[in-house]
Amino acid sequence: MGTLLHSRIQSLPTPLEGKVREVYDLGDAFLIVATDRISAFDVVLENGIPDKGAVLNGMSAFWFDRLASICPSHMITIDDETIQSLLPERDSELRRRSMLVKKARPLPVECVARRYISGSLFKEYTSYGADVHELGLPEGLIESEQLREPIFTPATKAGEGHDENLSFRQAADLIGKESAEFVRDRTLSIFREASKHAADCGLILADTKFEFGETDDGLIWIDEALTPDSSRYWDASRYEPGHDQPSYDKQFVRDYLRSIGWDMRPPGPRLPEDVVHRTREKYLDCFRLITGRRLLEP
Repeated sequence: MGTLLHSRIQSLPTPLEGKVREVYDLGDAFLIVATDRISAFDVVLENGIPDKGAVLNGMSAFWFDRLASICPSHMITIDDETIQSLLPERDSELRRRSMLVKKARPLPVECVARRYISGSLFKEYTSYGADVHELGLPEGLIESEQLREPIFTPATKAGEGHDENLSFRQAADLIGKESAEFVRDRTLSIFREASKHAADCGLILADTKFEFGETDDGLIWIDEALTPDSSRYWDASRYEPGHDQPSYDKQFVRDYLRSIGWDMRPPGPRLPEDVVHRTREKYLDCFRLITGRRLLEP
């Protein structure tokens, strides 16, 4: 059970490195490698979660393919043989965690859809009231309560630190009204269809975030798609509004880090093996429930 924290493809320039993904420029396309790194409270931790990168890569491919009729994406292929043929030399560590994608210029906003009030929005709602970010929400909502309909809550894309939620008007000032309307409409359409599938799988898709990029042919869906890193998936059978819900993500990691009194500043601490194991099982369970297959099946 190996863990890939950093990829290094010989004869290619050093990749652009995010918290989890590494992006190689292949000329006509990008190669995105999803590592097993894990971050919490915006800090990358010392050790990773085995198979996490493969889960993120496979789930993104599943959703990009399933929802292609709603919005075209940057995905070209995740076929390992095709990708290996484009590289200077074969690298078995890239198997199941690599995606060849079209080049696009990312918009400077994240596009968040929510059907339940939780996380950062619930904190802002309790502090600033029902019209936070000009949303006009009902009064008296409790944590994790279902909203009447999905809402669009864009956010800044912070290079470091926390993203900040925006109003639609603020997002339109950043990217233009036409682009803001396009990404809002696609975000909500994708979210509605994904929510239906998640419900059929026994899950609640509470919220998720998307990114879009500009190409010569228009805006496309980029980055990742409805993964446990970018979405809150809850077990529908255990849903109970009024408090935070158990989720299929890095909940065990966050709980552990709070328990040890970490100051949430770099460098990130090392996770104990039981936290790594339980977190890995959550990622694998989410992959299985959504895609209908186990990670290592063909």
